[in-house]
Amino acid sequence: MPFLGQDWRSPGWRWVKTEDGWKQCESFSPAIEDGNSQLNDISHTVILTGDDEDEEIYSTEDCELAAKKRKKDHFRNNTDSQCFYREKWIYVHKESTRERHGYCTLGEAFNRLDFSSAIQDIRRFNYVVKLLQLIAKSQLTSLSGAAQKNYFNILDKIVRKVMEDQYNPRLIKDLLQDLSSTLCILIRGVGKSVLVGNINIWICRLETILLWQQQLKNLQMNKQVNNGLTLSDLPLHMLNNILYRFSDGWDIITLGQVTPTLYMLSEDRQLWKKLCQYHFAEKQFCRHLIPSEKGHIDWKLMYFALQKYYPIKEQYGDTLHFCRHCSILFWKDTGHPCTASDPNTCLMPVSPQHFIDLFKF
Repeated sequence: MPFLGQDWRSPGWRWVKTEDGWKQCESFSPAIEDGNSQLNDISHTVILTGDDEDEEIYSTEDCELAAKKRKKDHFRNNTDSQCFYREKWIYVHKESTRERHGYCTLGEAFNRLDFSSAIQDIRRFNYVVKLLQLIAKSQLTSLSGAAQKNYFNILDKIVRKVMEDQYNPRLIKDLLQDLSSTLCILIRGVGKSVLVGNINIWICRLETILLWQQQLKNLQMNKQVNNGLTLSDLPLHMLNNILYRFSDGWDIITLGQVTPTLYMLSEDRQLWKKLCQYHFAEKQFCRHLIPSEKGHIDWKLMYFALQKYYPIKEQYGDTLHFCRHCSILFWKDTGHPCTASDPNTCLMPVSPQHFIDLFKF
């Protein structure tokens, strides 16, 4: 090796060979480079004059340290340079090799994959919200400071989208409830748990979450004025087919509140039986049989009772995929540079829980 040092493979550093050996050069944004040119005009010694006109001379080493600190502070305070990656795929490495230093963490993956744009895609919206909910429950403290900041920025965009489009507010209410419960526990236990940043920042974030919850609570659904064909005009068999397409019991109940006809169809025993059979194995719901007053099995109550004991199947319009051949995580429709002879045989859909499990070491 011509040189040694920490993170010498990092793309953020550049090394230049000189007569005295290899020297490290720092690369920053154009705004910082302009500041660097001003700093470089400073001579190797700095003379400071006080009230008593005594001169204090700093060595070249002290000057370089001060210059680095100023550049570092400028980089942190420059909002234009604070941005996150918008990559469509990332390489998931779990250990250090000669080619790669370190490993990929949950926070790094969360920052580098483009979740901010993913929430604008209705196919990926529920997937991202579920991922944020799982992180809120158990992985919030494992995120780095930058990842936590990115987490709340994405959450802010989600809330704004729901307030504007009124799309699936129930899902966001559940996410905010879990997040507020987690933050209350962490703030009360400060000192015992790891919270990156000042405690006042977290209190401010908690207050913002409570404000979002109040806004969603007061959200009024806009009535669409349409003189054409409506849902109520469809024949019964088509309405019934729509209900059988749902995989979430709460969606069935919500749709049943629209009209008396839909309410009657949403109470169909066969509908709830099919839902139980889809989400749970026969052995599971046989242990929790709930008979009705007429002696029949109450499949609707069965569904919500079984939810407390067993996880339900999750359905998403689009998910992240993992290539076992390349160890790359990516959105399926964007693809990735795969070197396998038959890439489709190497693909594996990644659920939100599997996404988190990928980065557990």
